[in-house]
Amino acid sequence: MHDIRFIRENPDAFDAALGRRGIDRLAATILDIDTRRRAVQGQLQDLQSRRNVASKEIGARKGRGEDADDLIQEVATIKSDMPKLEAEEGELASTLDAHLMELPNLLDADVPDGANEDENKLLRSIGDIPSFSFTPKDHVALGEGLGQMDFALGAKLAGARFVVLSGQLARLERALAAFMLDTHTAEFGYQETLPPYLVNSTAMTGTGQLPKFGEDLFRADDKWLIPTAEVPLTNIVANEIVDATALPMRFTAHTPCFRSEAGAAGRDTRGMIRQHQFSKVELVSITHPDHSAEEHERMTACAETILQRLGLAYRVMMLCSGDTGFGAQKTYDIEVWLPGQDEGRGMYREISSCSNCGPFQARRMKARFRDEDGNTQFVHTLNGSGLAVGRTMIAVLENGQQEDGTILLPEVLHGYMGCDRLMAI
Repeated sequence: MHDIRFIRENPDAFDAALGRRGIDRLAATILDIDTRRRAVQGQLQDLQSRRNVASKEIGARKGRGEDADDLIQEVATIKSDMPKLEAEEGELASTLDAHLMELPNLLDADVPDGANEDENKLLRSIGDIPSFSFTPKDHVALGEGLGQMDFALGAKLAGARFVVLSGQLARLERALAAFMLDTHTAEFGYQETLPPYLVNSTAMTGTGQLPKFGEDLFRADDKWLIPTAEVPLTNIVANEIVDATALPMRFTAHTPCFRSEAGAAGRDTRGMIRQHQFSKVELVSITHPDHSAEEHERMTACAETILQRLGLAYRVMMLCSGDTGFGAQKTYDIEVWLPGQDEGRGMYREISSCSNCGPFQARRMKARFRDEDGNTQFVHTLNGSGLAVGRTMIAVLENGQQEDGTILLPEVLHGYMGCDRLMAI
């Protein structure tokens, strides 16, 4: 959500910032609503002041034995007029909030301009892309060849975009999550958290999923299934004022994630790349505004460490203006090399997205800290995948595949799995 005071003081800069996201000039429309709302607020304050003065004078006149009928009538008129103005003010405030809630975050100055993912900026490539003496298979062929990945059974139980894993693959899901959590908690200082998988509308609004992206979510009565643990973890500080000495606050959680994929119909219909239910280890940081840029680099490095220890080749991209998500000021995507994609030619696919949201979510959630002078400021919030577990499994399968159909596992997983390779059951 945006600061109306910033828009009042910087309307041209606000319009220019939104223009980078392809949004037409809106400052004049927003400020017109704001001006009308403030005018009504002024009228209400004047009426309230006049009512107080008149009420005191009524008492004074009666104390002197004088007639006060004119003032009594004036107070009665004020009382009848105020509800109408209060309703008008409430309607204007709601209209203003609706405008501000629908607008995306303003981009960081160093985010490159661009229309879509084709114009994202490559920052670095890490690791060697593996070579094979055979045409590598994708994870679907590999998983089904192991007899431990069943999309037909997933469809029988729940419909399209679901899968049932069994045997070593079910254990691999658990092993990957445990490895990620152990690393992030023991080495990087994240606090492991087990949040609810259902949240209320207030929580979804606080992190920006509502009202704009309701169609991408699953709903259960008056609750929403989380699309990512970012929602409950970030909302831990909603409506709180934390002490500056408590920052940064770092949380991690392994949870299922639920997405309707309404905005991605027809994309990645094969396999586990894009499902309605998947699991992810999420990283969330709550920071002082002065340190959020540094925290963004740190969080991205934490996610990269997982890939490095798994021996997987990847690259880091800075998203351009046209590809940066609604709530983010700046986003780094980490893309892992998947050799079995594109009919065995291989390609990079996103496995983590790390974003600095600045005060955007905090303003929606009223998440603040008290500085050393006793003043309150909005915290900055950051989130990232550390990593998406299903996509990490895909990467382990496709990069570790052998010609005989077995899968060599990264060394860091041997202790978690109790073996060094996956074999058909």
